[in-house]
Amino acid sequence: MQKAHIKKSLQSLAKVDDDIALALGQCGYPEPRIRPAGFETFLNTIVSQQISTKAAATISLRVSNLMSHIDAKSLLALPDKTLREAGLSQRKMEYAQGLAEAIVTGVFDPDALCDMSDDKAINAIMEIRGFGRWSAEIYLMFSLQREDIFPADDLILLTSLQKLKNLADRPTPKIARELTQAWSPWLSSGSLFLWHYHHHTAKK
Repeated sequence: MQKAHIKKSLQSLAKVDDDIALALGQCGYPEPRIRPAGFETFLNTIVSQQISTKAAATISLRVSNLMSHIDAKSLLALPDKTLREAGLSQRKMEYAQGLAEAIVTGVFDPDALCDMSDDKAINAIMEIRGFGRWSAEIYLMFSLQREDIFPADDLILLTSLQKLKNLADRPTPKIARELTQAWSPWLSSGSLFLWHYHHHTAKK
């Protein structure tokens, strides 16, 4: 989603949600988050699980530098020892190889996701070992630029929604989805704003 689209979507949201309208006046509009679609982003998602952003970037660069082309076939050609020396744990190496194998054999086609509905694309990604619903929704938001996604398992989103709505407790993912139903079909822009709102308020 481009900046102009995000702004337009949030202006529409502000008309149906007074809390969004008030918070927009306090912290303005979020910047777009765009990631390339395809194997490299899926691989980076695996690498970044449960480690810091800095560590993930370092390991991703090491793995990428091992391949002449960053694609599934090149990943499968790398020895296990080489991948472990680059910083991948045994489990992450298995996830990465499983992803690459699924692509090479045609079991999983990242390009085909573009023509699927949100639910079908999410389910297709979740069929790959190592990818849960959150990872699938993030891919749809940032790589496929889908407009109506709310990654309700994201802790920062839940904490930010609690603050935005002045709730006594952090909402569960189920309650968060219920609270943001009125945001559809602009859920992705609403999610971007919640991350933006969290970082803005955390600085104060």
